[in-house]
Amino acid sequence: MTRAWSRLDDASLIEACRSRSIRLLKRNLTPDGILAASPSPRARKRGYLAIFGRDAAVCAIGMALSGDVELEHAAAAGLYTLAEHQAPNGQIAKFVDLQSDEPDFWYLGCIDSTLWWLIALALLDRLRGGSALKRRYSRRIKLAIQWLLAQEHQRFFLLQQNEASDWADIMPRSGFVLYTNTLWYFVKRLYRIARAHETREYFNGLFHPFSAAIAEYRRARLLNDYVLRSGRNRDLYLSFVNFSFFGEEGDVFGNVLAVLLGLADARASTRTLDALTRAHVNDPYPVRVVTHPIQRNDSLWRPYMARHRQNFVWQYHNGGIWPMVGGFWITALVQAGRTERAAEELAKLARVCALRDWAFTEWLQGKTLAPRGMAGQSWNAAAFLMARHAVSTGGTVFAR
Repeated sequence: MTRAWSRLDDASLIEACRSRSIRLLKRNLTPDGILAASPSPRARKRGYLAIFGRDAAVCAIGMALSGDVELEHAAAAGLYTLAEHQAPNGQIAKFVDLQSDEPDFWYLGCIDSTLWWLIALALLDRLRGGSALKRRYSRRIKLAIQWLLAQEHQRFFLLQQNEASDWADIMPRSGFVLYTNTLWYFVKRLYRIARAHETREYFNGLFHPFSAAIAEYRRARLLNDYVLRSGRNRDLYLSFVNFSFFGEEGDVFGNVLAVLLGLADARASTRTLDALTRAHVNDPYPVRVVTHPIQRNDSLWRPYMARHRQNFVWQYHNGGIWPMVGGFWITALVQAGRTERAAEELAKLARVCALRDWAFTEWLQGKTLAPRGMAGQSWNAAAFLMARHAVSTGGTVFAR
């Protein structure tokens, strides 16, 4: 490493990354909210100069925790844009194209933008010590929750979805999806939606049947039976559970969120974080987003995973390194009481953001470590600021 930043000690590197993160977010900020990536011809061609639901929400949280007055003031701007383009049925768009002023809801429907929008509104209100956003958007919030409840199974109290319809948008997770239902449980807690306890119970029973009692409900017993005949990694939550098939690739984001958002008790949190550490998901940078990528000869492989040659083994959502998810990994470590480890990981996260002269690259190839995707990624900067705040305060905005 020859760059000047590589010679900095960890504290100086972290402070440099904080400054660079704030600078990047200000560069990507518009009156309508934060762009997914820094403006460039390539970003425009690939559609990154839009207000994305999940990106805007993650950025809102990081901006609100940044300590920068301008970013704190502008944190909710993208949430306003998403609200104004909400579908009549309550769904929040995957993204809003600012040039055409049109929302896009993805091929099979995007389920997690609505969840992240609700989470960001509630957390910004929590950080500001009031309920101004909830009051301002009370009607739209009610519609969004109504739309989500229409996707909820009436006995498991978990959301159901199509494949390729959440953040991992070219992965075959479908049915009951781990990542999505971590967010759903948190939304239920934030908005005091009924049956949150049952959501948590069925979440642990379906996604980790290895540690659960024998299911009483016959539908749950059938789903569990298929899983219990196999089970490659019994320390992690399954990435999804469908009628007769399920995901064992080790969804790191979903497992991290299970710890962070209160679905895993102390024992399950220890089991999950230890399993991810043994899988070296954070080596050398936090974190690879699956522990066992889906191979082309696997029954779960889909032809669309080769779209843009993107989701091959150790690439993109199939094992690439995502700094944004690294921010949540660090925040979960803090929430689990692993503060010393979290501080070490924060320096590693700063180091990956600094590659290519602070490119804040979207993702890296999981084995070669080659930077891939779009540079100037807003939510990388925001997730770093969120993680830094957790490490420096010893607490997280996600805790009650």
